[in-house]
Amino acid sequence: MKASAATDVRSAASVLTSVSRELWEHPELAFEEEHAAKVCVEALSDAGFDVTTGVAGLDTSFVAEYGSGPLVVGICAELDALPGVGHACGHNIIAASGVGAGIGLARVADEAGITIRVLGTPAEEGGGGKIIMLEDGVFDGLHLAMMIHPAPMESDVFPTLAATECEYHMHGKSAHSSLAPHEGINAADAITVAQVGIGLLRQHLLPGDQIHGIVTDGGDAPNIVPSHSTARYIVRAPAVADLERLQGRVHRCFEAGALATGATLAIEDHGPPYTEFEHDEELALLYRTNAEGLGRSFAPRPQQGAASTDMANVSLLLPTIHPSLGLDCAPAVNHQPEFTQHCKTDDADEAMLHGAIAMAQTCIDAAALGPVRERLMANDTTYGGRGMDYPWRF
Repeated sequence: MKASAATDVRSAASVLTSVSRELWEHPELAFEEEHAAKVCVEALSDAGFDVTTGVAGLDTSFVAEYGSGPLVVGICAELDALPGVGHACGHNIIAASGVGAGIGLARVADEAGITIRVLGTPAEEGGGGKIIMLEDGVFDGLHLAMMIHPAPMESDVFPTLAATECEYHMHGKSAHSSLAPHEGINAADAITVAQVGIGLLRQHLLPGDQIHGIVTDGGDAPNIVPSHSTARYIVRAPAVADLERLQGRVHRCFEAGALATGATLAIEDHGPPYTEFEHDEELALLYRTNAEGLGRSFAPRPQQGAASTDMANVSLLLPTIHPSLGLDCAPAVNHQPEFTQHCKTDDADEAMLHGAIAMAQTCIDAAALGPVRERLMANDTTYGGRGMDYPWRF
């Protein structure tokens, strides 16, 4: 069955490469991934999958299902790109690998005792598409979930930090910057005071804590005292339990800016927090063994977290893996335009096929190995509708 899966992925190489390159050529931002979803849905429909689009009220989400086996596996296909740098996180490769893993499993699904669900998940780069889908019950019935993620180096785990994001809106009073500046309340100065406070705060952060952000609105013209200004900030920490503490300190920096200048502050949350990742070590080892069989070479595991993903939230509720698919592109790293270029090469296409094959073969192993299958199927698979019981709610 594993050989058959590899053969079927290879046979679909031209389709899968086209999926990857179509997404790369047409990058779309969070919740706007109409073309990406269409391309993936067409490939899966042509392969015989039953596809439902627009799940969880998200226009660009989908679930494609095949097979009727008792072990239900979920393979996530991320769709969105980044502003300014396109697919600099390689979601084109992620989506194509997810589609490929589904195609690789289709012919052997019933023999292996598997039901396949390929989930098109929008807005990983901001918005938490998977969290919305999970809380709406789209992940219900799954016994495991997986995806791969391009990176400079190969790894069987993806190092993560918990993260949450807010916009800070300062409201002041406009005035002529030269004729009557004393009549104004400078909302941009309020942001500046907050940023100075954050800069000083960084000396006192715990290891693993991070704060970074941008000013998205600094006023309208240099000769008008800014009556409005906005900053967008992400805070990260080793675990979601640490975020509330750190976010409170950042909030107080912005409150200080408002107090110092006389501006008023409004804080807007940007979706639910992304959590720390709980890797399923047994599934990660199966994936690594299959990937090594394809010639993939793994780097030592990272010692600390770095990026953040909404797949981490999934991992807190069901067995999940998220290996890194190395593109051997260092010093280019994710979210750089140089990394974007490495996601549309012959080597990237081959890595994408390897990721699809290794994921398909890992699902077959999970179904075939009695103790693994029994452990996975023993779990409660109702994940949606838990309200405030979710571990990322604070």
